[in-house]
Amino acid sequence: MSLDQVDIWFQDETRIGQQGSLTRVWHYRGGRPRLIKQQQFHSAYLFGAFCPATKKAVGLVLPFVNKHTMLLHMQEISKAVPKGRHAVVVMDGALWHQPSLNQDNVTMLKLPPYSPELNP
Repeated sequence: MSLDQVDIWFQDETRIGQQGSLTRVWHYRGGRPRLIKQQQFHSAYLFGAFCPATKKAVGLVLPFVNKHTMLLHMQEISKAVPKGRHAVVVMDGALWHQPSLNQDNVTMLKLPPYSPELNP
């Protein structure tokens, strides 16, 4: 495969969520009110990948992040790559970014540690 058949993709994931916060209440001076506070933490993970050359993007919203959910994301990227082309996906070195997740037409390229400025 020649280099003119290779597309460069950029990938990352992030957690978004909500956790109950502290609140203030009115109460008589000297007393301490007993209140129920929300302790749950609800979150989701956004997986996204983008190819600037082809202007294609792929995204997933998943309940957690691990090697299996990363495999799902890599499969979605693979589906977005046109037949006869190959994608090189630039990503950070998270534990779930394993080379065993490479697809037939998608290959990971891990960035060196502590270099977020290299992943736009």
